[in-house]
Amino acid sequence: MSLTKRGFRPALLSVAIAASATSVGVMAQDEGSTQLEELTVTGFRKSVMDSIDTKRDAKAVVEAISAEDIGKLPDSSIAEAISRLPGLATQRLDGRASRVTIRGFGENESATTFNGREQVSISDNRGVEFDLYPSEIMSGVTVYKTPQANIEAEGIAGVIDMQTVKPLERGERVIQFNGQLEQTSFDKLNPDGEDQGHRGTFSYIDQFADDTIGVAFAYNTMSSPNQEERWNTWGYPEFEVDGENYSILGGAKPFVRSSVLERDSAMLVVELQPNDKLHTTFDALYVDFNDEKILRGIEIPFAWGQGNLSADLSGADPSTGFLTSASTEGQRVVVRNDLETRAAEMTSFGFNTKYDFSDTLQLEFDASHSAVERDIWSFESYSGTGRGDNEGIADNLTYTFDGGNTGAKFTHGLDYSDFGLIQLGGPLSWGASTALNEKYGQVEGDDYYNAAQDGFLNTPSIDDELTTIKLAAKQLVELGVVEEISYGVSYRDREKTKQSGGYYMTLANFDGESAGMLEVPEEYRLGSASLDFIGMGDMVAYNAKGLLNDGYYDLLDESLTGIGHLTKSYSVSEAVTAAFVQADFATEVAGLPLSGNAGLRYVYTEQESEGYAGQVIDDLVVATPTSLSHDYGRLLPSLNLALEIDEQQTLRFGAAKTFSRARMDEMNASLEVNYNQTPDENGNHWNISGGNPTLEPKEAVGVDLSYENYFSDEGYFSVALFWKDLSNWHFDDNYNVDLVGVADPNTGEVPANSSATAYGKINAGGGTLQGYELSATLPFNLFSESLDGFGLIASHTGVSSDVEDQNGNEYELPGLSDSIQSMTVYYDNHGFSARTSVRKRSDFKGEVYGLGFNTEQVDVLGETIVDAQIGYDFADAGIGGLEGLSVYLQGVNLTDEPFTTLSGDNELQVRDYQSYGKTYLLGFSYEL
Repeated sequence: MSLTKRGFRPALLSVAIAASATSVGVMAQDEGSTQLEELTVTGFRKSVMDSIDTKRDAKAVVEAISAEDIGKLPDSSIAEAISRLPGLATQRLDGRASRVTIRGFGENESATTFNGREQVSISDNRGVEFDLYPSEIMSGVTVYKTPQANIEAEGIAGVIDMQTVKPLERGERVIQFNGQLEQTSFDKLNPDGEDQGHRGTFSYIDQFADDTIGVAFAYNTMSSPNQEERWNTWGYPEFEVDGENYSILGGAKPFVRSSVLERDSAMLVVELQPNDKLHTTFDALYVDFNDEKILRGIEIPFAWGQGNLSADLSGADPSTGFLTSASTEGQRVVVRNDLETRAAEMTSFGFNTKYDFSDTLQLEFDASHSAVERDIWSFESYSGTGRGDNEGIADNLTYTFDGGNTGAKFTHGLDYSDFGLIQLGGPLSWGASTALNEKYGQVEGDDYYNAAQDGFLNTPSIDDELTTIKLAAKQLVELGVVEEISYGVSYRDREKTKQSGGYYMTLANFDGESAGMLEVPEEYRLGSASLDFIGMGDMVAYNAKGLLNDGYYDLLDESLTGIGHLTKSYSVSEAVTAAFVQADFATEVAGLPLSGNAGLRYVYTEQESEGYAGQVIDDLVVATPTSLSHDYGRLLPSLNLALEIDEQQTLRFGAAKTFSRARMDEMNASLEVNYNQTPDENGNHWNISGGNPTLEPKEAVGVDLSYENYFSDEGYFSVALFWKDLSNWHFDDNYNVDLVGVADPNTGEVPANSSATAYGKINAGGGTLQGYELSATLPFNLFSESLDGFGLIASHTGVSSDVEDQNGNEYELPGLSDSIQSMTVYYDNHGFSARTSVRKRSDFKGEVYGLGFNTEQVDVLGETIVDAQIGYDFADAGIGGLEGLSVYLQGVNLTDEPFTTLSGDNELQVRDYQSYGKTYLLGFSYEL
């Protein structure tokens, strides 16, 4: 017989709705007789009910989303669906929801699992970018806000678990096709861009051999376009006039982007249950991901340019001193035709078997492997009116900020769409590289010194591999209030390698002695791209990728003289051994049922980082390999309690110690090393900057208290309070490093003081984070049967923190919005469905890619995203052959909400203003 918990009492919702069916029986009285009516609940309402069921039956504090069927997760992406859950929010990346925060913590403070197993990431760190995962092949997502000892992942914020379908639970054959057409509201912003896309999914579920073998297979293909108008600034320098402080635009880099995300995914699940004792599952996921971006714009130097500035100081903003309008005469700009591709390939395999050794003991073995390879290929192609700072025709430019955060608009005098005027070549002297100048025989004072950079190519890559093994057992016991004990050990081996690369691009016809500009050949001309949104009119558009592929550019490795790529290249490995024991119990307190679990989890980590220590000697980078290791152990207790006040009310309490491991880029062993003849304030001649492989995890002790009221099968409301005490956070500082025996490179002698001052992250500081959550799902049929099918889902989360660094300075946690709201109004009945969703978050610090693909923390303004969907399911239409068909129309970002970041606290000084427009999806699902 299967392992069954003694005294198990199923929740009322589980009784009302069979887990594998879409209909429930309702008893009705008619003149003393009893008859059974059949009430069918499908579509979005069933997804809501299943999610409520998961939340109610969970031992810990969880949130859940559920697909009515495979391929029908009720949003166009995993991240968008997750972002509607209480306390969760997303940060958009190139217009798509991608990075998820939980209760004010950024994506690096949470863990992501797939069928309970930790996942690798295509990002530079641990945070998962959810646009890698196709929502069409997932059956649900569960977010654990309080930990349990038996969960195989660690994160201060929580754990997000994505799940695939279980074919034996489905109990019937399913053959299903899903398709979507996608349209952006922007026309093609680039002549070679796309504004239309498509998605398609085929899924198959079946059972064989008297329902002892189950198979589920799904294949999804997607080509999703995205358009963007972006204002971007270099910064805002400050200056002083007559004792008054002012600031001005330093320079701008606005552009239009057209991108296409292409993703092919395949999922396979095989279940075997030959008897009541043995249950085996194998699952595999393959994702081929390619995101190509075409970017065109004009980089405009202003205060940091070569032109003559003029501005009326009386027109400065009176509260900030910011010059909202200024002019520059004799300024040269850089016309950019750029291309970026982000390609990734991910594989994930898992094998799980459970064996009921006896009626009271179940054994479990689980093994998995996941790997991802990510390559970025991003190049910039420059053009202008002449090579270098002082050649070609200059322009007279004026900028004006009209208010708000939309950036500046310009007036100009030149026609930037004229291929005769705008030619290939670097119009500003940006190529400040000794190796680049030496290649072309340039010395300081020559006409084209530092003028050999006609573009740049970035080529960072990531390899991430994770292998896990777990042995565990569950045992039914009668030890007082304890009903079940589970225990086990696991081992995880992970290695993440980043290789940073970059190359200067120079036109092949440049000889260092003449201008060497090149008019774009006819076969590479694509017309023009409009920059009317910033007032710059049309600009030349050409096939820069074709020019590069066809040999029009020569490349020179930047790492010959630039040490930046060396310090960003590393390999970090972690061997994690864990053991846990957890007791599930049930008792009564004051006559009320109390259940829960208490557990201990011990995690021992051995980490090692390999990289390089580099110096620039005689203008060349000299590097030697480095390897540093560190280990630590942590004991993590956890407690989850659920007190049933009555059949619909539950009071929950959770307390636990948790931790989050250091970011990978902060643990790297690659360092820049310098020797100074004069010792620093620490008495050291050496100084080192880079990663810190000895970083230990951030820690937190958390407490959760919540009240949940499940007042109907389709409705509930809850009030939750949470508090976390944070310690061992990571802050920038300096510390001593032993350099015994290392010689002065100039003299070859070993100095008396053999230590160095290292600059990097350290464990220090901390504080508290606290907040509350209000959430509810309200079916309107509670008020009147005529409103059956209407409903409301809403949540509000308030978060605050008082974290300080090691010097007592206030610190704002990345990802923390002090206010998060979501609301969905829906109708789902008689085959018709419609819903409108709003998700809103306040300002926060987010992570974006900067120069050289460095990750940067920026101030992101709050945003409100509005989506809507309408559809019809033909199941009850009575039309032959259409019983399995449903159709829908979805609109995403219907208010064209921008993504806006600031430079500092001045709201007039916008760093980024990104407008993505709206996206429309017309889709269908057909089940045989």
